[in-house]
Amino acid sequence: MAHGQREAIQKQIQQDWANREYIEVITESIKKIADFLNSFDMSCRSRLASLNEKLTILERKIDYLEARVTKGDALT
Repeated sequence: MAHGQREAIQKQIQQDWANREYIEVITESIKKIADFLNSFDMSCRSRLASLNEKLTILERKIDYLEARVTKGDALT
């Protein structure tokens, strides 16, 4: 094998490794972004569920108070 041919092959191998390392960095970054988005989604869902429960409780209290006012009961 000629010296020039060997250098060309080594250069191709080095470029291939550089490409693989770049792909690995990109892949890891995408995984981190996906993990963050999944965590953010779960956090938002949990907080929204909590708010929904609080709103439901408030709605029930309002319904109760409206019913008492309609009946003419004292609210004390």
